[in-house]
Amino acid sequence: MKNGLITVVVLLLLTALPAFSESVIVKAPSTARYAESVVKSALEETGYTVLTSDGLSAFAITLDESKSLEKEAFSITVADKAIALSGGGRRGLIYAAFEFRDQLRATPKLDDLLDAAKTPALGFRAIKHNLPWESYRSSSALDQHFESVRSLDYWRAFLDMMAENRFNALTLWNLHPFPYMIRPNNFPEASAFTESELEDWRHFYTSLFRMAKERGIETYLVNWNVLVSKAFADAHELEGTNYYPYYKGRKDQVGEAQTSELVKKYTRESVTQVLEEYPDLTGFGFSFGEQMGGMTPQERQSWIDDTIIAGMRAVDRPVKMIFRAPFSAGLGQGGSTDKATETLTREAIERLGDTFDGPIWMEIKFNWSHGHSTTDLIKVHGGELKDTYFEPVPENYRVAWMVRNEDFFALRWGSASFIREHVQKNGVQPYVGGYFLGSENYIPAKDYFTAREGEVEWSYAFQRQWLFYRLWGQLLYDPETPNSQFEHDFVYRYGDAAKSLLRAYEYASDIQLKFATSIDFSWDATLYSEGMMVIGRQGMEPMSVRRLIAQPTLRSDWLSVGDYVQRELAGDVIHESLMTPPILARQMRSDARSALAIVKRIPADSVSLEYEIGDIKIWAYLGLYYAEKLEGAMALERYELAGDASDKDAAVAHLTRSLDYWDDLIEISEPLYKPMPLTHHNPPNNVRNDDNLFHWSKLRPAIARDLEVAIAAEYEPVSSTKRLDP
Repeated sequence: MKNGLITVVVLLLLTALPAFSESVIVKAPSTARYAESVVKSALEETGYTVLTSDGLSAFAITLDESKSLEKEAFSITVADKAIALSGGGRRGLIYAAFEFRDQLRATPKLDDLLDAAKTPALGFRAIKHNLPWESYRSSSALDQHFESVRSLDYWRAFLDMMAENRFNALTLWNLHPFPYMIRPNNFPEASAFTESELEDWRHFYTSLFRMAKERGIETYLVNWNVLVSKAFADAHELEGTNYYPYYKGRKDQVGEAQTSELVKKYTRESVTQVLEEYPDLTGFGFSFGEQMGGMTPQERQSWIDDTIIAGMRAVDRPVKMIFRAPFSAGLGQGGSTDKATETLTREAIERLGDTFDGPIWMEIKFNWSHGHSTTDLIKVHGGELKDTYFEPVPENYRVAWMVRNEDFFALRWGSASFIREHVQKNGVQPYVGGYFLGSENYIPAKDYFTAREGEVEWSYAFQRQWLFYRLWGQLLYDPETPNSQFEHDFVYRYGDAAKSLLRAYEYASDIQLKFATSIDFSWDATLYSEGMMVIGRQGMEPMSVRRLIAQPTLRSDWLSVGDYVQRELAGDVIHESLMTPPILARQMRSDARSALAIVKRIPADSVSLEYEIGDIKIWAYLGLYYAEKLEGAMALERYELAGDASDKDAAVAHLTRSLDYWDDLIEISEPLYKPMPLTHHNPPNNVRNDDNLFHWSKLRPAIARDLEVAIAAEYEPVSSTKRLDP
């Protein structure tokens, strides 16, 4: 009896204690609270009990910052129930914590964790995030984000995403940030807010910068220099309209710069005061852009020297700088480049020496506004870039490529192979320090796309595009990150059947990349890939069959439809190294069918997974649509140049199938997507489209006109005058 009682007591005691194999003690310094929270959350999510003090535990996990590790590097060492996470500074330790979490999600047993050690390939991995107040463009598509972006809950979620994907810099862009942050000491009239309203803004910015710092993320403000607030302009009766939303000026005053000593003093003192009042703000960036019309490159540089740079120099603490490459080599505001301007700019940066906490990040747009096209550098903002910024290798600055996305806002995108190739081709040079990633016409805050809201797992728009941020962030840090890691991400979210979604996204995203490369573009609204739209005489419109015939390509080794057909009819030998429209059509068709074959085998057992599969299907049908349109355009051009009626029949057949695929696309997209406002979308004249709303269904009348064009086409042997000059 006595022995039985003892047995019961022991069993009761064991039941009261955490199971020995499931309890963990986590030890971390007070400076590692965020990394510690990531580790503890990962353990609890997996089913482990985290002890708050030493006791019976199966594992001991320690976190520490190691002086022997390179900045932002990390290591995980597993040895006999002891796991050590080490980081090169706060960031490195945070990355170690997320690596631990990712391993645990893939292999939910601490016994099975593996040693790991990584060092960053690039030191600057930044997000470009536009703000909806004083935004670069005035649009309902941007205004709708105001409430979301003012929410610190939004920023907490966004910064967590950045940290887990190893982005280390948040750059906040708007025309004129100062009145929202300070009441300038010598220009109180510049801010129209009451003291209570301004205090709310101060709390917002202070909290945002603090949260970023806790996560090892630098923060920068990037603005447009000579602009002022409307309150300031009205108080001082400034001529022109260099304030939001009229910063472009009236037709007789477009781009005129406000270069008075008054505006210089206001700008210079505002920069200094912002940096003093917000000690967690890392630095400033500036733009040689809008409202600087009529100024020479030297005058623009002198303005920057006397205002932004002078204001930054006056601060008694280390600050960092983003120096954007000039957009214009002349007096106008449109894009242009020349070596003289590049030389002037390089000399201006080098004169700064080590004034700022270095290196200075020199932002250059990779392939202008459409970085998701080709991994070869074809153009920057304004044209072709010389090697002035690169040779010889600079000492106090590093180039940071801006990979803009003006091509897909709704549809998910994810090509690991494109990003790896981009980094391996353009990130390894000694003059390159990193990348920016972001959009001008899109803010990833409010989810204004999802038709079935309330049924999905995400709250914000950026969470829809989780794979986009995941791939770019992880691969900028380590381009050798294997696909298996991203496959595990899908399995964690949706189960084993979703593992192959990564491969499906490769095929689907390749359709977008090929489309963008087949079109010569420049600024933001010259191309919109997820709508297969281009800039036209009536604004943004679907690529018409006649436009497709005449449209030049981005790359010189890609042939347009018109060039190809003319060479074909002339009997010219077309070198096998050239990308021709028939090859492009075959590749797009192959990508589309491969993507569809993969997702056909994946059961959509949740609404969120249904959206993932739906996006891949939409990209696939866009590819099938475009392949048939290419075939139809070639046949139509052959008919109008040579007069063979069978070519006209072929054109009609291909464009009929093209329209059928568009109808399939509409059928898939309508249950998933609301009509969505676009900043840069203007509909064709005969299509009603209130509030710049975009949906594939709204473009059908324009798509159908291609078929009407082919049916009505007639052979004119004397000349071919119907071609559009794009």
